[in-house]
Amino acid sequence: MLARLRAAAPRALPNGWPDAVRQLLVFAAAYYAYRLVRGAVDGHTTATAFEHARDIIGIERSLHLFVEPAVQAWGTSKPWLIDFSSWMYVNAHLPLMIGSLIWLYVFRNRAFYFVRNVFVVSMGLALLGYLFFPTAPPRLFREWGFEDSVSNFLGFNTDTSATSALVNPFAAIPSMHVCFALIIGFSLSRLVRPRPLKVAWALYPVLMTFVVVVTANHWWMDAALGALTALVSVTVAQALLARARPDDWAFAGAQA
Repeated sequence: MLARLRAAAPRALPNGWPDAVRQLLVFAAAYYAYRLVRGAVDGHTTATAFEHARDIIGIERSLHLFVEPAVQAWGTSKPWLIDFSSWMYVNAHLPLMIGSLIWLYVFRNRAFYFVRNVFVVSMGLALLGYLFFPTAPPRLFREWGFEDSVSNFLGFNTDTSATSALVNPFAAIPSMHVCFALIIGFSLSRLVRPRPLKVAWALYPVLMTFVVVVTANHWWMDAALGALTALVSVTVAQALLARARPDDWAFAGAQA
């Protein structure tokens, strides 16, 4: 059996088992470190996080773009829509990221390393936002009519103001749901072949932006800063990392 697995590895894995295990460990270590640091960023008080959120509300109102209450009110008026959005928020983010990276590694290996680098850079940039600008999410502002849609969908209370080893409710800026969706959507829309899938992946970041706003987990400004984080991460991966190792870390989109 072991001999058969070794023989099958070159066909199933582009660079064999050692490289596959190495990439798994690298990404798992980076993501878990990101989650640990994200959860440990508690040097700011709860009051500061709420103050920052009120600053965002003030900016959005001054721009006449404080749309989050209206968006959620519209979404909650359609139970199927708010339930679908809550399901997407809980279930789509991490599984799609992991599934996409596995697909990239196996079927578009020459593009995988560039996308991996973009993810790692984006996680590092996000930690700066969590450290210097902790922000309470809309769902904690009941006075504006927000509901915790995800808690309602799951049937238990996720509305907490306490950080833990892996969770920080004030890690709202930037929205990594939107950032990761853009990285995945941009990459796969260029790398998959069927046109319907290209369109679907191109629209995925738009869907995730709607999801994070309608469920009251992010302000639209969080989503915009998540998009900016993705853009900066792609730029760093292309302008710095890919130039350092062009044969290994460049985006090989032409392979699709």
